Amino acid sequence: MDLFVVAIAGFFASMVDGALGMGFGPTSSSILLSNGLSPALVSTTVNLAKIATGLVAGVSHWRFNNIDRQLVFRLAIPGALGALVGVTVLANINGDDLRPYLAAMLILVGLRILVRFSRPLPLAPDINDPNVRDDAPPEFDRTGVEIAAAAGGITNGLVGAWGPVVTPFLLHRGLTPRFAVGSVNTAEVAVATVSAGALIGSLGGSGLDWEILLAMLGGGVIAAPIAALVVRFIPARALGLAVALLLLVTNARELMGTWDPSSGRWAIYLLIVILIAGAVVRPRFMRSTP
Repeated sequence: MDLFVVAIAGFFASMVDGALGMGFGPTSSSILLSNGLSPALVSTTVNLAKIATGLVAGVSHWRFNNIDRQLVFRLAIPGALGALVGVTVLANINGDDLRPYLAAMLILVGLRILVRFSRPLPLAPDINDPNVRDDAPPEFDRTGVEIAAAAGGITNGLVGAWGPVVTPFLLHRGLTPRFAVGSVNTAEVAVATVSAGALIGSLGGSGLDWEILLAMLGGGVIAAPIAALVVRFIPARALGLAVALLLLVTNARELMGTWDPSSGRWAIYLLIVILIAGAVVRPRFMRSTP
């Protein structure tokens, strides 16, 4: 595997994850799975990389006041417990049998991200308004936070997908995007540590490609503080839709390699393009609707 490509993938995945609170695990998992690594080794590699990138991102988000500390603990503990469940499933099922199901799960994650970013995003508070405290987490409905975190932990143990489950939940509950992103990325360190530790314990580290891991770490660590800085300015919809496109195309190819749809292959790719195009223009139709 081309290590430069892996480093670029780590950089891009970390930029997306730091800016959107989702995307590192699904993006990097899709790339590694499509290059032949077993699901268990993919999850181990991704979660080890997420520990380092998550620490850098967490410190950066703390530095830029993007964290709700109470929320971080409410996410981290059930998320870590859920990660143990996901890792247990992953370690006890044949990797070749699991690959198409993981690809299908990643397609669902891609569709989840697509739906989230096909709608107009809520406007950030006006920091010039004297009634707005830019440094304080706003109040929001915290009901079900622990359940969402546990579900995110399970998918993280399986495919490294923590953010796509937890971040949209918090946004739908009314939390400001910067605090949702910062808190989710910070809690992710605990979830990734438990996932990687449990996988290494069950696999003994056998087969882990340290060159791939270091390449992904290098790209990811460089991107993490940059993403924390630009999270207030980066065009979130464009990044979100780009991540959805990558997940859908990569994992559709994985599924088609397993099931061989022959003549229907291009129809599936065309459907993905239509879905992305529809998501791009959807806000215009929503604004024009009385």
